[in-house]
Amino acid sequence: MRVICIQQRGRDPYFNLAVEEYLLKNFTEDIFMLWQSESSIVVGKHQNALAEINHRYVQENQIKVARRLSGGGTVFHDPGNLNFTFIRNVERLDQVNFKVFTEPVVAVLKQLGLDAYSTGRNDLLLDGKKISGNAEHVFKKRVLHHGTLLFNSELSRLKKALKVDLSRFEDKAVQSNRSEVTNIANYLKEPLSIEEFSAFMFDGIRAEYPEQEVYQLSDDDMQAIQKLRDEKYLTWDWIYGYSPKYKYSNQVEMDGSRLSFSLQVVKGIINSIDFLGKISNEQAVLLTNSLLGTRHDYEELEGKLKKIEAGLAPISVDRLLKVLV
Repeated sequence: MRVICIQQRGRDPYFNLAVEEYLLKNFTEDIFMLWQSESSIVVGKHQNALAEINHRYVQENQIKVARRLSGGGTVFHDPGNLNFTFIRNVERLDQVNFKVFTEPVVAVLKQLGLDAYSTGRNDLLLDGKKISGNAEHVFKKRVLHHGTLLFNSELSRLKKALKVDLSRFEDKAVQSNRSEVTNIANYLKEPLSIEEFSAFMFDGIRAEYPEQEVYQLSDDDMQAIQKLRDEKYLTWDWIYGYSPKYKYSNQVEMDGSRLSFSLQVVKGIINSIDFLGKISNEQAVLLTNSLLGTRHDYEELEGKLKKIEAGLAPISVDRLLKVLV
């Protein structure tokens, strides 16, 4: 069967994730695609987005947060990371096999003298360290498999962006396995730029297919993908609201006393609040009435709390905000 090969040049993570879904559901051919995104955290379909990210670090460093179509754990994208996507028609679900898709990637890496290998989990390693996380999604009789290749990523930003206190969250969401990571560029005998590495991977994997065609997205394709990006992948409801229900607990110290609280959050919306500590009944009612039905989101909470700041004194709204998300 003919295989369509695509080098997607744009770096908008929301658009790129929409490209994958569009190709999966609107094409019939097998597909191979390489792409990159600007700095972003991409959570799995069944994960609690807030439990996977260092919210303040991500916000302060303008790192985008996105949710993909497939399950699995959270990954970090930046211009030093290369993403690969395979879409293939299958007759039976038992043909859905991670190894089938990672083997061509490993083979091309070996051409560069890199002894990459799989542990049998959803990742690829070099020297015992992770260079690639992989995930899959099945739609009818088509399977989408995608993965990352950490080539020359800013690993310090990756670690800080994913540093989370999981003790604050109680949920049944899929949690990421935190692994030691490394960059492929560190192991090359001869230095390559990310552009040269991408071209090498693209040509190497294309060579695996007897019948292949380099494809450029048409104007109609681009318009449909843009619509999917705007109406799904860019929305708060998909990125945060799709998270499984969870309980978020934390505490804040103020004037020598401790105020503990827990939030029940469903589809990203706070639907119950409990307080324990030095807080008057009037303040508890004021907080509850203000926050119920509000998105568990820093900007939304800030707007609500600033409106009732006078009634919360001496409780500091700024300090409260730091522990509410």
